[in-house]
Amino acid sequence: MLVLVDTSVWSLVLRRRPALVGDELAFADELRELIREGRAVLIGPIRQELLSGARTRENLHRLRDSLRAFPDVAPTSVVYERAAELDFEFRTRGVTGKSTDLLICATALENDYSVFTTDSDFEQFRKHSTLRLHSVR
Repeated sequence: MLVLVDTSVWSLVLRRRPALVGDELAFADELRELIREGRAVLIGPIRQELLSGARTRENLHRLRDSLRAFPDVAPTSVVYERAAELDFEFRTRGVTGKSTDLLICATALENDYSVFTTDSDFEQFRKHSTLRLHSVR
């Protein structure tokens, strides 16, 4: 199964901190394994979030070039409609979500992907939908 990797997980690997520990290290190692297996998926809004975090033009270009190895899954009109439906359904249950997070959920649901994230909001989304979350193995 392909795995839609959220910005929160990509950021752990891309930060290149000297030493990740504990859960951060486990998430980073799992992403590396998903990449090796060819199972990591990216969508445009996540790419934009990652590139927007660059601090220098050189870093932006290096990151852009690295991320080009991952083609975007292009959301269709159906995915955007599903994101809006999810937003409505979640709000009726007292759960709110950011547009990008709802798009991630809709993309995953429409394409039968799981989502790999450190963002606890996705646990709430999972409780109110058939969304599957990827866990560190």
